Amino acid sequence: MTYPTIAEEYRGGALENTHQGLICAINDKKEIIYQKGNPDHHVYYRSAMKPIQAIPVFTTNVIEKYGLSSREAALFTASQRGEQYHQDALESLMKKLQLTEDLLICNHSYPLNEEPKQQYIWDHKPQRRLLHNCAGKHLGFLAYAREKGYEPHGYERIEHPLQQEVLRYVAELSETPMEHIHTAIDGCGVPVHAVPLKNMAVSFLKFADPGQADDKEIAGAIRKIGRVMNEHPEIVASHHFICTALLKDTNIIAKGGAQGVYCLALKKEKISIALKVLSGSELVWPVLVAEILNKLNYSNTDTIDRLLQIRSNAIKNDNGKRVGETKILL
Repeated sequence: MTYPTIAEEYRGGALENTHQGLICAINDKKEIIYQKGNPDHHVYYRSAMKPIQAIPVFTTNVIEKYGLSSREAALFTASQRGEQYHQDALESLMKKLQLTEDLLICNHSYPLNEEPKQQYIWDHKPQRRLLHNCAGKHLGFLAYAREKGYEPHGYERIEHPLQQEVLRYVAELSETPMEHIHTAIDGCGVPVHAVPLKNMAVSFLKFADPGQADDKEIAGAIRKIGRVMNEHPEIVASHHFICTALLKDTNIIAKGGAQGVYCLALKKEKISIALKVLSGSELVWPVLVAEILNKLNYSNTDTIDRLLQIRSNAIKNDNGKRVGETKILL
Protein backbone atom coordinates (compact mmCIF):
# COMPACT_ATOMS: atom_id res chain seq x y z
CA MET A 1 0.00 0.00 0.00
CA THR A 2 1.30 3.45 -0.86
CA TYR A 3 0.77 6.58 1.19
CA PRO A 4 1.03 10.24 0.15
CA THR A 5 4.09 12.30 0.98
CA ILE A 6 3.19 15.21 3.25
CA ALA A 7 6.67 16.63 3.92
CA GLU A 8 10.07 16.71 2.25
CA GLU A 9 13.32 17.86 3.82
CA TYR A 10 16.10 19.24 1.67
CA ARG A 11 19.73 19.83 2.65
CA GLY A 12 21.89 21.81 0.27
CA GLY A 13 19.16 21.58 -2.34
CA ALA A 14 19.10 17.77 -2.33
CA LEU A 15 16.24 15.71 -0.95
CA GLU A 16 17.30 14.16 2.37
CA ASN A 17 14.08 12.90 4.00
CA THR A 18 10.48 12.31 3.05
CA HIS A 19 7.56 11.86 5.41
CA GLN A 20 4.46 10.04 4.30
CA GLY A 21 1.28 10.70 6.17
CA LEU A 22 -2.46 11.05 6.48
CA ILE A 23 -4.52 14.17 7.19
CA CYS A 24 -8.25 14.59 7.68
CA ALA A 25 -10.11 17.83 8.49
CA ILE A 26 -13.86 17.92 9.09
CA ASN A 27 -16.48 20.61 9.65
CA ASP A 28 -19.26 20.80 12.24
CA LYS A 29 -21.41 18.50 10.12
CA LYS A 30 -18.60 15.90 10.23
CA GLU A 31 -18.04 16.35 6.52
CA ILE A 32 -14.48 16.07 5.21
CA ILE A 33 -13.28 19.49 4.07
CA TYR A 34 -9.70 18.40 3.43
CA GLN A 35 -7.97 15.06 3.24
CA LYS A 36 -4.61 13.64 2.32
CA GLY A 37 -4.60 9.89 2.05
CA ASN A 38 -7.23 7.45 3.25
CA PRO A 39 -9.39 8.91 6.08
CA ASP A 40 -10.59 5.39 6.94
CA HIS A 41 -7.09 4.22 7.86
CA HIS A 42 -6.99 3.08 11.50
CA VAL A 43 -4.65 5.13 13.69
CA TYR A 44 -3.76 4.60 17.34
CA TYR A 45 -4.44 7.70 19.44
CA ARG A 46 -1.42 7.12 21.68
CA SER A 47 -1.25 10.13 24.04
CA ALA A 48 -3.72 12.07 21.91
CA MET A 49 -6.25 9.87 23.75
CA LYS A 50 -5.44 11.50 27.11
CA PRO A 51 -8.31 14.03 27.02
CA ILE A 52 -10.67 11.09 26.48
CA GLN A 53 -8.95 9.01 29.18
CA ALA A 54 -9.48 11.93 31.57
CA ILE A 55 -13.26 11.88 31.13
CA PRO A 56 -13.94 9.34 33.91
CA VAL A 57 -12.30 11.39 36.66
CA PHE A 58 -13.90 14.60 35.35
CA THR A 59 -17.35 13.01 35.68
CA THR A 60 -16.83 12.76 39.45
CA ASN A 61 -16.44 15.37 42.20
CA VAL A 62 -12.80 14.35 42.79
CA ILE A 63 -11.52 17.85 41.95
CA GLU A 64 -13.83 19.50 44.49
CA LYS A 65 -13.60 16.74 47.09
CA TYR A 66 -9.81 16.88 47.31
CA GLY A 67 -9.43 20.61 46.67
CA LEU A 68 -7.47 20.23 43.45
CA SER A 69 -6.39 23.33 41.60
CA SER A 70 -7.12 23.58 37.89
CA ARG A 71 -3.35 23.34 37.38
CA GLU A 72 -3.29 20.00 39.18
CA ALA A 73 -6.40 18.80 37.34
CA ALA A 74 -4.70 19.57 34.01
CA LEU A 75 -2.18 16.82 34.83
CA PHE A 76 -4.92 14.26 34.19
CA THR A 77 -4.62 15.21 30.48
CA ALA A 78 -0.88 15.82 30.38
CA SER A 79 2.22 14.44 28.74
CA GLN A 80 4.34 16.26 31.25
CA ARG A 81 8.06 16.75 30.63
CA GLY A 82 9.51 16.80 34.14
CA GLU A 83 10.11 20.51 34.56
CA GLN A 84 10.20 21.65 38.19
CA TYR A 85 6.67 23.03 37.87
CA HIS A 86 5.54 19.59 36.69
CA GLN A 87 7.31 17.88 39.58
CA ASP A 88 5.80 20.25 42.13
CA ALA A 89 2.29 19.86 40.70
CA LEU A 90 2.57 16.05 40.58
CA GLU A 91 3.77 15.86 44.18
CA SER A 92 0.92 18.11 45.29
CA LEU A 93 -1.65 16.17 43.27
CA MET A 94 -0.56 12.80 44.65
CA LYS A 95 -0.55 14.16 48.21
CA LYS A 96 -4.01 15.73 47.92
CA LEU A 97 -5.46 12.57 46.39
CA GLN A 98 -3.92 10.55 49.24
CA LEU A 99 -2.42 8.09 46.77
CA THR A 100 0.96 6.39 46.93
CA GLU A 101 3.49 6.11 44.13
CA ASP A 102 3.71 2.31 44.34
CA LEU A 103 0.15 2.06 42.97
CA LEU A 104 1.27 3.50 39.62
CA ILE A 105 2.02 0.85 36.99
CA CYS A 106 3.92 3.19 34.66
CA ASN A 107 7.69 2.68 34.61
CA HIS A 108 10.30 4.63 36.58
CA SER A 109 11.62 7.62 34.66
CA TYR A 110 13.85 10.66 34.74
CA PRO A 111 12.43 14.02 33.65
CA LEU A 112 12.13 14.05 29.85
CA ASN A 113 13.30 17.60 29.21
CA GLU A 114 17.08 17.81 29.08
CA GLU A 115 17.71 20.56 31.65
CA PRO A 116 15.67 19.07 34.52
CA LYS A 117 16.98 15.61 33.62
CA GLN A 118 20.59 16.76 33.92
CA GLN A 119 19.83 18.49 37.23
CA TYR A 120 18.05 15.40 38.52
CA ILE A 121 21.00 13.16 37.68
CA TRP A 122 23.47 15.72 39.07
CA ASP A 123 21.56 15.66 42.36
CA HIS A 124 21.83 11.82 42.39
CA LYS A 125 18.07 11.42 42.53
CA PRO A 126 16.58 8.07 41.49
CA GLN A 127 14.15 7.53 38.67
CA ARG A 128 10.52 7.62 39.81
CA ARG A 129 7.19 6.40 38.56
CA LEU A 130 5.79 9.83 39.40
CA LEU A 131 8.08 11.36 36.76
CA HIS A 132 6.76 9.19 33.97
CA ASN A 133 5.33 11.20 31.09
CA CYS A 134 1.87 9.72 31.80
CA ALA A 135 1.89 9.80 35.62
CA GLY A 136 -0.86 12.43 35.85
CA LYS A 137 -3.18 10.31 33.73
CA HIS A 138 -2.50 7.30 35.96
CA LEU A 139 -3.24 9.30 39.12
CA GLY A 140 -6.56 10.23 37.54
CA PHE A 141 -7.28 6.57 36.82
CA LEU A 142 -6.55 5.61 40.41
CA ALA A 143 -8.60 8.46 41.87
CA TYR A 144 -11.57 7.50 39.71
CA ALA A 145 -11.30 3.80 40.51
CA ARG A 146 -11.31 4.56 44.23
CA GLU A 147 -14.33 6.86 43.93
CA LYS A 148 -16.26 4.15 42.13
CA GLY A 149 -15.22 1.42 44.55
CA TYR A 150 -13.22 -0.42 41.91
CA GLU A 151 -10.17 -2.48 42.81
CA PRO A 152 -7.15 -0.22 42.09
CA HIS A 153 -4.81 -3.13 41.34
CA GLY A 154 -5.12 -4.15 37.72
CA TYR A 155 -6.50 -0.77 36.63
CA GLU A 156 -4.36 -1.12 33.50
CA ARG A 157 -6.12 -4.25 32.26
CA ILE A 158 -8.64 -3.95 29.44
CA GLU A 159 -11.16 -5.98 31.43
CA HIS A 160 -11.02 -3.51 34.36
CA PRO A 161 -14.27 -1.50 34.54
CA LEU A 162 -12.29 1.75 34.29
CA GLN A 163 -10.74 0.72 30.96
CA GLN A 164 -14.08 -0.51 29.71
CA GLU A 165 -15.50 2.95 30.43
CA VAL A 166 -12.62 4.60 28.54
CA LEU A 167 -13.30 2.28 25.61
CA ARG A 168 -16.97 3.27 25.70
CA TYR A 169 -16.04 6.96 25.63
CA VAL A 170 -13.74 6.39 22.65
CA ALA A 171 -16.55 4.61 20.82
CA GLU A 172 -19.14 7.28 21.66
CA LEU A 173 -17.01 10.34 20.92
CA SER A 174 -15.46 8.94 17.74
CA GLU A 175 -18.75 7.35 16.63
CA THR A 176 -16.94 4.09 15.95
CA PRO A 177 -18.66 0.76 16.62
CA MET A 178 -16.87 -1.23 19.31
CA GLU A 179 -16.14 -4.06 16.91
CA HIS A 180 -14.27 -1.67 14.60
CA ILE A 181 -11.93 -0.34 17.31
CA HIS A 182 -8.46 -1.89 17.48
CA THR A 183 -6.91 -2.20 20.94
CA ALA A 184 -3.28 -2.61 21.97
CA ILE A 185 -1.03 -1.62 24.90
CA ASP A 186 0.47 1.86 25.06
CA GLY A 187 4.00 2.70 26.21
CA CYS A 188 2.85 3.43 29.76
CA GLY A 189 1.15 0.06 30.09
CA VAL A 190 -2.56 0.85 29.68
CA PRO A 191 -4.82 0.06 26.72
CA VAL A 192 -4.69 2.35 23.69
CA HIS A 193 -7.24 2.33 20.90
CA ALA A 194 -7.17 2.88 17.15
CA VAL A 195 -10.05 4.25 15.09
CA PRO A 196 -10.28 5.50 11.50
CA LEU A 197 -8.57 8.87 11.14
CA LYS A 198 -11.84 10.63 10.28
CA ASN A 199 -13.43 9.24 13.44
CA MET A 200 -10.47 10.49 15.44
CA ALA A 201 -11.22 13.97 14.07
CA VAL A 202 -14.89 13.49 15.03
CA SER A 203 -13.90 12.78 18.63
CA PHE A 204 -11.86 15.98 18.88
CA LEU A 205 -14.64 18.00 17.22
CA LYS A 206 -16.68 17.36 20.36
CA PHE A 207 -13.95 18.89 22.54
CA ALA A 208 -14.30 22.05 20.43
CA ASP A 209 -18.09 21.83 20.41
CA PRO A 210 -19.25 19.81 23.47
CA GLY A 211 -22.88 20.32 22.46
CA GLN A 212 -22.27 17.66 19.79
CA ALA A 213 -21.85 15.03 22.50
CA ASP A 214 -25.12 13.15 22.95
CA ASP A 215 -24.46 12.33 26.61
CA LYS A 216 -24.82 15.40 28.89
CA GLU A 217 -22.43 13.95 31.47
CA ILE A 218 -19.75 13.51 28.79
CA ALA A 219 -20.43 17.02 27.46
CA GLY A 220 -19.96 18.49 30.93
CA ALA A 221 -16.72 16.59 31.46
CA ILE A 222 -15.17 17.59 28.15
CA ARG A 223 -16.02 21.25 28.80
CA LYS A 224 -14.07 21.04 32.07
CA ILE A 225 -11.21 19.21 30.38
CA GLY A 226 -10.92 21.79 27.63
CA ARG A 227 -10.97 24.59 30.19
CA VAL A 228 -8.09 23.26 32.30
CA MET A 229 -6.02 22.45 29.21
CA ASN A 230 -6.37 26.02 27.93
CA GLU A 231 -5.79 27.51 31.38
CA HIS A 232 -2.55 25.55 31.90
CA PRO A 233 -0.99 24.76 28.53
CA GLU A 234 2.48 24.46 30.07
CA ILE A 235 1.26 21.61 32.27
CA VAL A 236 -0.11 19.63 29.31
CA ALA A 237 3.35 19.57 27.67
CA SER A 238 5.94 22.27 28.41
CA HIS A 239 7.48 25.40 26.98
CA HIS A 240 8.72 25.06 23.38
CA PHE A 241 6.35 22.18 22.64
CA ILE A 242 3.55 22.22 20.09
CA CYS A 243 0.71 21.33 22.48
CA THR A 244 1.55 24.23 24.75
CA ALA A 245 1.94 26.61 21.80
CA LEU A 246 -1.49 25.65 20.45
CA LEU A 247 -3.31 25.54 23.80
CA LYS A 248 -2.25 29.11 24.56
CA ASP A 249 -4.84 29.94 21.93
CA THR A 250 -8.14 29.52 23.82
CA ASN A 251 -9.87 28.80 20.50
CA ILE A 252 -7.93 25.54 20.13
CA ILE A 253 -8.02 22.16 21.82
CA ALA A 254 -4.99 20.05 20.88
CA LYS A 255 -3.12 16.94 21.95
CA GLY A 256 -0.43 14.89 20.29
CA GLY A 257 0.71 11.33 20.76
CA ALA A 258 3.75 9.19 20.12
CA GLN A 259 4.70 8.05 16.62
CA GLY A 260 3.46 11.12 14.79
CA VAL A 261 -0.26 11.32 15.63
CA TYR A 262 -1.73 14.77 16.26
CA CYS A 263 -5.25 16.08 16.84
CA LEU A 264 -6.56 19.62 17.14
CA ALA A 265 -9.90 21.34 16.86
CA LEU A 266 -10.94 24.97 16.36
CA LYS A 267 -13.84 26.07 18.56
CA LYS A 268 -15.17 29.12 16.73
CA GLU A 269 -14.79 27.56 13.29
CA LYS A 270 -15.95 24.11 14.51
CA ILE A 271 -13.26 22.40 12.47
CA SER A 272 -11.38 19.33 13.66
CA ILE A 273 -8.14 17.93 12.28
CA ALA A 274 -6.47 14.58 12.82
CA LEU A 275 -3.16 13.65 11.24
CA LYS A 276 -0.57 10.93 11.31
CA VAL A 277 3.05 11.27 10.21
CA LEU A 278 3.75 7.70 9.19
CA SER A 279 7.51 7.96 9.77
CA GLY A 280 6.59 8.50 13.41
CA SER A 281 8.44 11.81 13.44
CA GLU A 282 7.23 14.67 15.62
CA LEU A 283 9.79 17.11 14.22
CA VAL A 284 7.58 18.16 11.31
CA TRP A 285 4.50 18.77 13.47
CA PRO A 286 4.93 22.53 14.02
CA VAL A 287 5.56 23.30 10.34
CA LEU A 288 2.87 20.89 9.19
CA VAL A 289 0.19 22.21 11.55
CA ALA A 290 1.14 25.80 10.71
CA GLU A 291 0.66 25.05 7.02
CA ILE A 292 -2.70 23.37 7.68
CA LEU A 293 -3.89 26.40 9.67
CA ASN A 294 -2.73 28.68 6.86
CA LYS A 295 -4.62 26.55 4.35
CA LEU A 296 -7.75 26.90 6.47
CA ASN A 297 -7.20 30.71 6.58
CA TYR A 298 -6.96 30.63 10.35
CA SER A 299 -7.13 34.19 11.59
CA ASN A 300 -4.92 34.02 14.70
CA THR A 301 -1.51 34.52 13.13
CA ASP A 302 0.09 34.70 16.60
CA THR A 303 -0.66 31.01 17.02
CA ILE A 304 0.95 30.19 13.68
CA ASP A 305 3.97 32.32 14.59
CA ARG A 306 4.36 30.42 17.88
CA LEU A 307 4.44 27.14 15.97
CA LEU A 308 7.12 28.41 13.60
CA GLN A 309 9.20 29.62 16.53
CA ILE A 310 9.39 26.00 17.69
CA ARG A 311 10.50 24.82 14.26
CA SER A 312 10.34 26.82 11.07
CA ASN A 313 10.64 25.66 7.46
CA ALA A 314 14.35 26.44 7.68
CA ILE A 315 16.64 23.55 8.61
CA LYS A 316 19.61 24.85 10.61
CA ASN A 317 22.84 23.27 11.75
CA ASP A 318 24.24 23.31 15.29
CA ASN A 319 25.60 26.82 14.74
CA GLY A 320 22.22 28.18 13.71
CA LYS A 321 23.17 28.46 10.04
CA ARG A 322 20.45 27.67 7.52
CA VAL A 323 21.44 24.55 5.59
CA GLY A 324 18.14 23.38 4.14
CA GLU A 325 14.38 23.59 4.23
CA THR A 326 11.23 21.61 4.96
CA LYS A 327 8.54 21.63 2.30
CA ILE A 328 4.99 20.72 3.31
CA LEU A 329 2.96 19.12 0.55
CA LEU A 330 -0.75 19.72 1.08
